[in-house]
Amino acid sequence: MNNINEKSILLIEDNGDDAILTMRAFEKVDIAFNLHLAKSGSEALEMLSNYSADSSSPVNLILLDLNLPDISGIEVLKRIKSNKNTKRIPVVILTSSRNSQDIYQCMEFGANSYIQKPVDFVEFVEIANLMGEYWLLLNQTDFT
Repeated sequence: MNNINEKSILLIEDNGDDAILTMRAFEKVDIAFNLHLAKSGSEALEMLSNYSADSSSPVNLILLDLNLPDISGIEVLKRIKSNKNTKRIPVVILTSSRNSQDIYQCMEFGANSYIQKPVDFVEFVEIANLMGEYWLLLNQTDFT
């Protein structure tokens, strides 16, 4: 994916419009990082299948939608958090759902955060900036 010194976000989003909106919002963030897109749960799991914590292709943050066409976002979350190689990657649920059962399940299966997608682009950029600052700059994930 990228150089070990660069930050990397994996966006798991099947809706093309939402993916574009998310990518455009993150383009406005004043943080250097690479953004990779997986359009399904199976594609994301395939991308992460060869991942290891000491990889030269680190993933620093996963943004995960719940409504995916093949494997549900909750199932993807379960698999990420049950895999010894990927369980420490922060996973932020970024979805339109406000369903309390979804929130409960995501927290139960190890999501690090649950954010409802804002409709307003300016608000989305603000949230993207906050997520980027926290998860890519402030949050410490280097265990070496």
